[in-house]
This record gives sequence, C-alpha cells and structure tokens, in this order.
Amino acid sequence: MCGRTSCHLPRDVLTRACAYQDRQGQQRLPEWRDPDKYCPSYNKSPRSNSPVLLSRLHFEKGADSSERIIAPMRWGLVPSWFKEGDPSKLQFNTSNCRSDTIMEKRSFKVPLGKGRRCVVLADGFYEWQRCQRTNQRQPYFIYFPQIKTEKSGSSGAPNNPEDWEKVWDNWRLLTMAGIFDCWEPPEGGDCLYSYTIITVDSCKGLNDIHHRMPAILDGEEAVSKWLDFGEVSTQEALKLIHPTENITFHPVSTMVNNSQNNTPECLVPVDLLVKKELKASGRSQKMFQWLATKSSKKEDPQIPQKAESDVPQWSSQFLQKSPFPTKRGGATLLERWLKQEKEEEPVAKRPHCQ
Repeated sequence: MCGRTSCHLPRDVLTRACAYQDRQGQQRLPEWRDPDKYCPSYNKSPRSNSPVLLSRLHFEKGADSSERIIAPMRWGLVPSWFKEGDPSKLQFNTSNCRSDTIMEKRSFKVPLGKGRRCVVLADGFYEWQRCQRTNQRQPYFIYFPQIKTEKSGSSGAPNNPEDWEKVWDNWRLLTMAGIFDCWEPPEGGDCLYSYTIITVDSCKGLNDIHHRMPAILDGEEAVSKWLDFGEVSTQEALKLIHPTENITFHPVSTMVNNSQNNTPECLVPVDLLVKKELKASGRSQKMFQWLATKSSKKEDPQIPQKAESDVPQWSSQFLQKSPFPTKRGGATLLERWLKQEKEEEPVAKRPHCQ
C-alpha cells in the first residue's frame, strides 16, 4: 500500500535527478508539461498533484517513445469512461492498484492496454506500522539507499547544514510503477490526467511494517522498459512488477499523520528506542529523589562519549540498537518500588512490534 509520499525538491533539482539516456545513447533531461502545476511537498496525499515520468509519444504522434516528459498528475486514477462531472464522486479508491488484479479491473486494464504506463517520482513514501500491543500506528519514511557522490562527499549524514543541501541535490528519487489515464469532463473543459501506483507484496525488509509496498522500478533499465510502450509490450513490462529489497527506512514523527503538515520535520528521523521516563505517584516522589542522590554516577573514563550530531541520521541502522538501557544501582530499586503501585509505562514502539 502507498497512501502518502514526499516530493519536495525544487523543479530544477527534480529535473536533474531524472537525467537519462535516449535510444541514441545521448544524455538528456526530460521536458516539463504544465510545470506550474507542480507543487513541492513533504506530505503528499491522494487527490494532490505529483510529478510523473512518461513517454513523449503519449503527447506527440511520431515522437521517439524513449524520450521522456515530466507532467504533474492527480493522484487517484479517474477512468476515461467515468460519466460524472466531478472526479471526487468516484465511488471507489484508485490511488493504488494491486498487481494481482490489474488485468481484472476495467479501470486499470483499459489504460494499461493502451500503453499508459508512467513512473511516479518521490523522495520516498510513508507507511504506518500498527503495534499489536497498543493498536497505535508508527509512521516510517521509506526510500532508496543513497550512495556517496563527489558533491555530497558522504553516503551517511552530512556534517553540517550546508552539506545537507548537497545531499538533497544528489538524492536518488524513488521510482514507482504507475498507470495513468486521461478523463474528459462530460460538459467540456480541460482533460484531467491522473494516475495510480501499482502495489505488490512487501519485501522481507518491510514486511514487519506493512504487508504491501509500491512496485519500485530499481534502476535505469527497469524505468526505461516500463516507460517505452512503443517498444516494450504490456506482457514484458509486467515482468518488472515485483518487490525489491533495495530499500531502507527510518521512523518519523506522527505529525505526518495529518496531511496538512507540510514541513521538513515530516522527514526527520525519530528515535523509538528511548525509554519513557518513569512516572512516580505522589508518595513515591521522596523515594525517587533519594535514588537520584544515592545512585552511582561513576562513568568509565576509558570509553569516550560520542558527540551528538545536529543533523538527522538518514539510516535505519540505528534500529538494531538495544531498546533497553543498562540497569544499574538504584534503577532496579526504583522499579521494585513503583511496581507496587502500577506497571511501568511501556517503552516507545520498537521497529518490530511483537
């Protein structure tokens, strides 16, 4: 499933990230169609406009089908046969299209048969993991692993805010397989181009977060074949639709739950492994204070403390750290004391809830 994405890059940066080689092997940048309709956002939801890649042949008869166009389209496919005058009155959800039923549903089968294949562009997408113990949902940001470049100078988190901008300038966009259609209002007016994202079973790495994921086209060859409907048949193109393990993720703030929140904080990693502070009741306060003064405060001088970076760590590696701090001295004593009144508050959700 894919119900929220981020695509916040400026138009020129997004264009450079979509550089490709045409059939003659020449390096090219895709041209824009309706560029003013592109609205960068950290928190895109269905019915908003998002940029998609598609073949120039869809707009120009006789064009080379390997040449590419970027066009902002409405997320949530409106079938060409829809008879109502208002697309919002469509009675079923078309923001996603399951790969296993794609040839069974008219809304998707017809445009796919016409070669209306596109690639949906994004920094990454959001997915929510439901924790069985609390029934709460934790959002994650999911994206391609980023590689070291000469401009960014690092494959990990940058050392300062200036370097962070360079990382975004070299960001590898997530390329998701989609289908688009063109709907003409019954009473006349401009055609509405809209798309759906094809979904598949989740890869092993994401299965603990959600059982579905977008069909991600991993690499230039896959993107090229999916777009080139003039040379690649539907049957051949559908062989590209499968899960990929080449993906990484990190947990983010629940502020992304509200699609109205459109700020960089939507992407910033949060640490789920920090244990919540124990809340002592009134008659336990004195015991709490006593433990604070009597507990051992010695630290091993041989172990240097790592300095915290102000820059978000764009990696899911930290998810493997132990979620529990080492118990020492009065901490165990405190837990015994508080256990007489109520259970300790649960820790923040870990990446894999049991």
